Parts: sequence; structure tokens; C-alpha cells
Amino acid sequence: MKMMTTDANSKLLPLTDAVTSSPAPLDGKRLLNDLTRKELEVWCVAQGAQKFRADQIRRWIYGKRVNDFEAMTDVPAPLRRQLAEQFVIFSSRIVRRQTSQIDGTEKLLLRLHDGEHVECVLMKEDDRRTICLSTQVGCGMGCVFCASGLQGFTRNLSTGEILEQVLHLDRLLPPLERITNVVVMGMGEPLANLPNLLRALESLEEKGGLGMSTRRITISTVGLPEKIRDLAKVDKSYNLAVSLHAPNEELRSELVPMNAKVGLERVLQAADEYFELTGRRVTYEYCVLRDRNDSAAEARQLAALLRGRNAHVNLIPMNAVSGLPYTDPFAERVREFTQILEQGGVTTTVRKRKGADIDAACGQLRLRAEAEA
Repeated sequence: MKMMTTDANSKLLPLTDAVTSSPAPLDGKRLLNDLTRKELEVWCVAQGAQKFRADQIRRWIYGKRVNDFEAMTDVPAPLRRQLAEQFVIFSSRIVRRQTSQIDGTEKLLLRLHDGEHVECVLMKEDDRRTICLSTQVGCGMGCVFCASGLQGFTRNLSTGEILEQVLHLDRLLPPLERITNVVVMGMGEPLANLPNLLRALESLEEKGGLGMSTRRITISTVGLPEKIRDLAKVDKSYNLAVSLHAPNEELRSELVPMNAKVGLERVLQAADEYFELTGRRVTYEYCVLRDRNDSAAEARQLAALLRGRNAHVNLIPMNAVSGLPYTDPFAERVREFTQILEQGGVTTTVRKRKGADIDAACGQLRLRAEAEA
């Protein structure tokens, strides 16, 4: 079936008519991308093939964008049959695709093999093609302004389920365009699913994958100190983005409830250690909520908190979410907030709003779809 585009007001497609990229039920099979490159090499050898076949298989999937094993014409027919008998390339299907009429951002809602849903996004700007990936079904962090956690945490995504999002999004691009950047800022807390995430990112970086530089990959976290340290020890140059959202303990614990157990200082200390070990400047994300954390006083507190650190603040004007009591800030308030930070010596940018007309905030599309089901 060819892809169909739905607008922001469309109904959820029935599963029998859903947009699909060769999905298949698992039926006792394994998701091929749950295997790392080295594990696929071991599997090939176990089938009596040479290990270089693993890179051939991966190039067909990532480079040539094929959706079935039979299309892999330079892979021996017996090996193709063994692949088809034991694996699937896609275990999820696209049940909604939305395209922004404002900036071309595309958002997919994927139905997983067990009936759960996750979201992923493709953002286009100049020569950049950035994708945003989810790592969990739902989220357990409880940030009060985020749609992803409204239904709580369900489960972690497997390595293959994280990589499936890449494959779905990559196939939205024209033949000569390629993904240039990856941000892990979708549904869930990435560091709470760190082992599966790291396997997925390694697969993207390695031969046969996207050949993605670690410097083009950004991992966002609400701030789990020990997990930040674990990530630093991996010794990769990933960009780290810490979701701060408040400049003091009281307000952060209100907006980000897990902060009450962790504490702002421990988060900052772990982020400082990440910079020391990796040399990568840490970005602090700050979702700006009208009349809640956007005052001049809070801007001054944030400047004082980050002064002297090699830090960058990314201000994110709130995308209003139905059912939540928060809304986007006034533009003048954001400008004043930015000015105070920069005068305080803190490098600051304001994130461009992408896909405002297509349920762009994390978790919104999933909530709408499940409410309509």
C-alpha cells in the first residue's frame, strides 16, 4: 500500500487500512535490528555464510532502503531464505502520518507489535534532516507539562524498535537525501533505557548503518546523575541535553517531580563531570511556561546557576497540550528572559517551533489516537 498523508484533524486510520512499511507480526521471529552488527556477523557464520554478508544485509536496509529480504539480490538465495524464516525488518506499522503545512515537519505514530504506540519525527531545515526518536512507551518521569507521561510508563523499547523509527523516517526522504542528525528527545527517558539505546546508536554509527558521527547525535535526559555518569564512561562524543526547566529546587520539584529525590545540585555535578570526561558542552533545556517559570527573577536565578559552566541554554516555548494547565509564553517575555541570560554570560538560543499544526509536542499524537480508538 502506498503512503497516505493525514492532516491534524483526521481520524486514526483503522489498522486494516493503515499506512505501512512492510510490517509483519513477529510470529516467533526476531526483529533483525535487535542484533548488533557483530551479532549479525555471528549469525551469518552460523548459517554457513561469510561474516561480510552482515554488512551487505545492513547496506540493503539502511543504504538502499529495501523492506524485504528477497530484494537483497547480492545476498545468496539460501541466506535470504534463512533471514525470512527467522527475522522481520519491520514489526511496527505507521497508523498516522502528519505533515506540517508550515515547515514540512513530519510526524509518525507507530503501532508496535504488541499494540502499543510511539511517536517519531522528521524535521527539515536547509541542509539538515534531523530525526527525533522515542526510547520508551510512555514515561515515568512525571514532568507536569509533558504529554508523554500522562498515561505513565509502560515499557522500554528494544534496540530494534528504536532503530525501526529510523528506518520509517528515512524512507520518507527522497532518494538522494539522508538523515544528518539524530536527537533522542521523543517519548520516554532515554537514560532509563540506556543499554538498548547505546546498542541502537552503535548500530547507526557502524559500517552498513548510517555512518553517523557521534557528534551529530544528541541525547536528552531529565537528569539521572548515575546514568549521566554511565553515559560519560562510554567514551563517545554524544551531545548531552539536560531538561532543567527551573532554576531552583522548589520549582523544579514541582515541574519535574523526580527532582525531589535527586536534587538539582546532583544533576549539575553529573553534567559537569560529563563535560570534563567528554569535552562536550552540555545543553540545558528550559521549557518556558507562561507565568510559571518565565519571570525576570527566574532568568537571573538561572544565569547565576550556570555562570562559570561551559553551558548552553536552549529555551523551548511551551507547546500547549490539551488537558494540561500550561501554555506558551508571550514572545516579549521570552526575549527578556534570553537577554538576561546572555547578559549573565550564558549562551542562549530559542528553539524554533516545529510542526505546531501537527500535535508536535511529545506524546500528543499518541494521546489523541488512543482517545479516538
